[in-house]
Amino acid sequence: MKKILEVTDLCKTYVINKRQNNVLKNVSFSIDEGEMVAVMGPSGSGKSTLLYTVSGMDSMTAGEVKFGGRDIAKLKANQLAELRLDEMGFIFQQMYMLKNLTVLDNIVLPARQSKANTLSAKEKTEYGKELMRKLGIIEIADNDINEVSGGQLQRACICRSMINKPKMIFADEPTGALNRTSSEEVMEELRKINNEGATIMLVTHDVKVAAKCTRVMFIVDGNIKGEYNLSRFEKDTELRERERSLNNWLLEMGW
Repeated sequence: MKKILEVTDLCKTYVINKRQNNVLKNVSFSIDEGEMVAVMGPSGSGKSTLLYTVSGMDSMTAGEVKFGGRDIAKLKANQLAELRLDEMGFIFQQMYMLKNLTVLDNIVLPARQSKANTLSAKEKTEYGKELMRKLGIIEIADNDINEVSGGQLQRACICRSMINKPKMIFADEPTGALNRTSSEEVMEELRKINNEGATIMLVTHDVKVAAKCTRVMFIVDGNIKGEYNLSRFEKDTELRERERSLNNWLLEMGW
C-alpha cells in the first residue's frame, strides 16, 4: 500500500512568557492511502496540534513531514497554501461557513479558488450538487447556513472538503458539536467516502467514532503511546464488539 503521509521525529514547541511548552515530542508514524486513522488522547495531549502540524496549517519546530512524497517544510508559503487547497480537505468541529453565501456556494468556493481544478464554473457547481445528493442534503443547496441543522451543515462541510477531490481529508472533532443521531449520520458518510478510497485522519474523543476507523493512535503528553489496528468496518453488527475491544485497549493505555 502506498504511503500518503510520512511523519518522522516531529516536534512542536511553543514559547510562552519565555517558557517552552513541548506539545509534540519526536512523533513518528505513517498513513497509507485508503486508511481511516483516529487520533485519541486526553485533553491537552497534542491531538489537534498534531493534525494541524502534519497538514501544514501550523509550522513544525523540528522533524519531517512528507505528504505525497513532498517535504512540506521545504515548500514556500504559496506552494503550501496550494497543496492544502488542492490535495487536502478539512473538516472542523466549528463549521466555518461564510454567512453571506448559500450552502452550495460555500461548498463550491474552494473549487472556484483552485487553479488546479480545471472544471468550468458550471461543472464545479454541478459537482457540488452531486456531492450534496450523495450525502442526502441537496434540498438545502440554496439555504443560508443559519437555516439548516448542525448535522446538515457538517455534511455540507464534508462536501466542501471533497470538492477538489483531495488525496486526504483531515478532520478535527467532526462530530464534537453534534448530538448522537447527527454524529452517527456524519460518521456514516465519512465511512462511505473512506470505503470509496478517501484517506482520512481524524481527531476524536468518542470511542463510538474511533471504532469505525481502521486504526487508532493514542497520544499522551505529545508522544504516541500506542496504536490499535482494527479491520475495516463493514457491518453494524460488528460495532459493539469493536467498541468493547477498543475501549479495553484504551483503558490499558490509561484512557
